Amino acid sequence: MRVGSPGDPASRRPLAAAPVLGRKGEGGMEPAWRQAGRGRGRGRGKSGASQVVGSVRETEIGGGADRQANGRGSNSSSSSWPRSQPGISNELSSLKKFEEIRKANQAVAQRFADEDTSSEEEGDEDFEGQRGKIVASTFTTYTSHIGDDSSRELERTKQYLNDAFQSGAQTCLICIASVKRNQAVWSCFRCYCIFHMPCIQKWAKDSIFLVSSVLDDDFGKKDHSWPCPKCRHQYEQSQTPTRYYCYCGKVEDPPPDPWLVPHSCGQVCDREFKPLCGHKCLLLCHPGPCPPCPKMVSITCYCKKAKPVSRRCSAKGWSCQQPCSRLLTCGQHKCENPCHTGGCPECPRVSRQRCLCGKKTAERLCAKPQWQCEEVCGRTLPCDNHTCEQVCHRGVCGNCPRSGSRACPCGKSKSALPCTEDIPTCGDTCDKPLECGLHRCSMRCHRGPCETCRQEVEKQCRCGKHLKTLPCHKEYLCETKCTKLRDCQRHQCKRKCCSGNCPPCDQNCSRTLGCRNHKCPSACHRGACYPCPETVEMKCNCSASVLVVPCGRERTTKPPRCKELCRKPPTCHHPSREKHRCHFGCCPPCKQFCQKALAKCAHLCPATCHDEVLVKQANSHQPTGPWEQRSEQRFIRTAVPCPPCVIPIPMACLGKHEVSLLPCHAVGPYSCKRPCGRLLPCGNHTCAKECHAVTIVDEDEKHKAGKECQACEEGCSKPRTGGCVHPCMLPCHDGACPPCSQMIRIKCHCKITNLYVECMEMTTADAETKIILNSCKNQCPKQLSCGHRCKATCHLGNCPQNCSQKVKMKCPCKRIKKEILCSVVTEEQVLVECDEVCQEMKQKASEMKEAEEKAALEKERLKQQMELEAFEKRLKGRRKKNKRRDTMETKETAWQKYKKYLMIPVCGIILAVVTFYLLQLN
Repeated sequence: MRVGSPGDPASRRPLAAAPVLGRKGEGGMEPAWRQAGRGRGRGRGKSGASQVVGSVRETEIGGGADRQANGRGSNSSSSSWPRSQPGISNELSSLKKFEEIRKANQAVAQRFADEDTSSEEEGDEDFEGQRGKIVASTFTTYTSHIGDDSSRELERTKQYLNDAFQSGAQTCLICIASVKRNQAVWSCFRCYCIFHMPCIQKWAKDSIFLVSSVLDDDFGKKDHSWPCPKCRHQYEQSQTPTRYYCYCGKVEDPPPDPWLVPHSCGQVCDREFKPLCGHKCLLLCHPGPCPPCPKMVSITCYCKKAKPVSRRCSAKGWSCQQPCSRLLTCGQHKCENPCHTGGCPECPRVSRQRCLCGKKTAERLCAKPQWQCEEVCGRTLPCDNHTCEQVCHRGVCGNCPRSGSRACPCGKSKSALPCTEDIPTCGDTCDKPLECGLHRCSMRCHRGPCETCRQEVEKQCRCGKHLKTLPCHKEYLCETKCTKLRDCQRHQCKRKCCSGNCPPCDQNCSRTLGCRNHKCPSACHRGACYPCPETVEMKCNCSASVLVVPCGRERTTKPPRCKELCRKPPTCHHPSREKHRCHFGCCPPCKQFCQKALAKCAHLCPATCHDEVLVKQANSHQPTGPWEQRSEQRFIRTAVPCPPCVIPIPMACLGKHEVSLLPCHAVGPYSCKRPCGRLLPCGNHTCAKECHAVTIVDEDEKHKAGKECQACEEGCSKPRTGGCVHPCMLPCHDGACPPCSQMIRIKCHCKITNLYVECMEMTTADAETKIILNSCKNQCPKQLSCGHRCKATCHLGNCPQNCSQKVKMKCPCKRIKKEILCSVVTEEQVLVECDEVCQEMKQKASEMKEAEEKAALEKERLKQQMELEAFEKRLKGRRKKNKRRDTMETKETAWQKYKKYLMIPVCGIILAVVTFYLLQLN
């Protein structure tokens, strides 16, 4: 993003363009060094230093322009600059602190200025570091087993892992789109190329459909194979992927994990090494081929002569470099080669050997002792009339081929004649089948081949559309051209007299591939073309970094990020640019400090380089109506003048209260907005006017008020002695104030009555007198713990607990009564006890109670006996009537009569059902 553009953060930074804060009349704002803040110089030490930091930052950002606009006598409300006493040491310390703060602020500004350009680079470095950690974690088990010395054997597998992270490297060759980590994929078992799951399923389905023909009898029944789009490896129809698995095939639908390789499950691979050695891969689930087997095995050399040594399983074969000494196939010599793998080679020695017939001798390889001299044998056969016509051979020549019973040329008659005589023809018809396969030879028995068939027959052309009478040995081809489409389903056959089995299309496909850059070089075919096999190199601006992507992806893939430095010359007044990486387009704006000498002072410009700043160009043309479109905003690169000098200069205020650091362009007398603080002639108050110039007559009395200060108009503010809080009612005066005569209201000790006492009397009294003054002289209203009221006068503190009031006490039988003091009762020292008369009364009362209980029991027993006799009398008078009623009620019903006969079959049925159910369960 260029500097000055509407969305550029750098264009809004204070130091880059030195913006000017709004003036007091325009936006209600004032320069930062005059704005109200935390208080200027109201604390010393650490608090003052922190206030300096805040004020200096605001000054550097852009408060200088407003200072110049507002003038030297700004009416700001308060100040935020630290207080410093006049003096050379304080000024030097302030300058030193300011210099340190200025450097710190410049470093912060530089960091913010570099944020845009460096954020992407840091993000790339963080991503590369994260990718390196993930790759290292994938190889942890492998490298811990074999060590770092064998890490070179993992380069091929590491390349696949890096391609999985690299932008644009993982590309589906079918749809020419990037393979993302949250998409279902399938990997070829041979070339390890990755495809989208829907793409490879559609590819397999289309390939199988195009190979099989609808006209075939076995359409839909034959198991046709389909090829990999890249390596053309053939897969069976049953191997068409239907599920999304990780690389090792253990987890279905592996969830995407940012700390794992894309499409990996994070478990150990456990796939068998190729070639098979009995061990399994130790890496985490990974793309591409498994690395060589890192296991250590004990194995001897190829010739089995040396002792076994420990070697890597992937390179376990080794040679002891001793002669092999195994017997060769010739059976005469031994192998002289060093210890080697596999079988021994053929014997390299040469020797003179005879041919099979023994006529010639030649130097031949020892490994091939049998050879033919290519001459006719020529030995006389047993008939002594003919010689052997076979080429050089081993063994006997055999009987004469003309001996024995021989047939005539047509094979119809046989005769036994000497081998010197030829068999005569039989004179019968030859009748051998001719070459046409339809007719037979009509000539008489003859020697030699039969002539061609000359019979005329009605023949049908090859396409089956025409008939014509021709000799049998001639083929009939019509001039009709075939109109069927060839197997490509694009071009007609156009072959004369085609039999229907049209040959494959011999034209080139020439269709534009998915990359849109090349055409299909294959023969004309059906269905989609194979993906483009070409690759394209994408280079950075300086061509130092190269990224190889499939053809067609160069339009959507970002160029590689180059780590080399940009080599373009600077376009500003600085001799060199800031170091940044290679990039396309314009270089980022210069972020170095301007450092040009300012015109009004000798200081250097501390702002960021502003030789090329994007400035909005004013549009002079205004649209005449709504029908005209507004022209787009235009920005031009131009040099912006240096901002006003903001280097702080120490300057004392008008009242000499402090020395503040003002921007260089706004140095001049100013008011710190504090009260004057000089002692007025009254000697009690100070001047409350805002910081102003004071004419000092005597240097020794510089803290006293001058003629410019105000006159004292305040009342007396001297503090009272003895704790009196009432102010003096006289105006500001010298000497002591008169005694205070105001009445104050206080509460008594019991908090009920309000008492009014003179302030002077209360403040001058001692402790005992104050207790007496706070008493209302009435009886204390508080209640003692015994429940009686306190008898003392209003007093301070707790009430005495020795209650003198009398209470009545009784003995346990309530007969004897006495009056005793309350304090004695609470202490439980005296109790009223019963005498002998009380004991006799208790004994008589208990005897009377026992007699009454016995009388009551006797009365209850007599009552129960009378009730029992009355019940027995009533029961004897009704005995006969009850007997007749009982006889009528005991008559048997039908169910009681036949229930025995009905329950037997019912129980049998229930038992049978239960038995059947138990048998079914078993």
